[in-house]
Amino acid sequence: MLKYVIFDLDDTILDFHRGEIEGLTKIFKKYGIPKDQIKLGIKKYLKINADVWHKIEQGYNRETLLHTRFTKLFAEMNLSVDGFKVEQEYRQMNSHNYYIKAGAKTMLANLKGAGLQLIVGTNGVKKTQLRRLDGSGVGKFFNDVFISEDIGYSKPDPRFFDSIFKEKPKMNPKNSIMVGDSLLSDIHGANNVNLSSIWYNPSGQKNLTKFLPTYIASNFKSIQDIIIR
Repeated sequence: MLKYVIFDLDDTILDFHRGEIEGLTKIFKKYGIPKDQIKLGIKKYLKINADVWHKIEQGYNRETLLHTRFTKLFAEMNLSVDGFKVEQEYRQMNSHNYYIKAGAKTMLANLKGAGLQLIVGTNGVKKTQLRRLDGSGVGKFFNDVFISEDIGYSKPDPRFFDSIFKEKPKMNPKNSIMVGDSLLSDIHGANNVNLSSIWYNPSGQKNLTKFLPTYIASNFKSIQDIIIR
């Protein structure tokens, strides 16, 4: 019987992508990117950022990589900026990204009411994630928050999950499940420690990876029904 649920945060519970686009648009306007180049800039950023996080998930230094993404981006757009400064400005904007996925609060409340312990397991930046949990109002549903910046390892590294199990000795892969939108970090990570998983896939993407979730859910009602059988 399931007693613990580990939730990814960004684009699973919180609508990170919506705030991301807003934040990037503000950054581009501030640094003089023409309006007709903003969509291209966002496309370039998303590619650079995906590469950065892929390396972080492989164990490369987080801060070093994060502080290169805007330098690389603006260089591709023939502009020179202080990458560290822009990174800090962008993080400040993200800290106030309180958008929640529609239906997430209801699901969390129902799971909590059913007696499950809910846990955040995120690769995000600590200061940003804690502020967003508080500002969005979803923090109250979670018993514990585990952030890779604190743990020292990022999903899908099994040591990320091992740290959670060590901190919560009554918790183990048999009575727990991982819920997340990323096959590469959430589902891969769960596979690494023989943990059941739910791939939150609202857009119906095809799984082109070798990482197989235990379940696939397109909405929060389905996630709730899988967990409370």
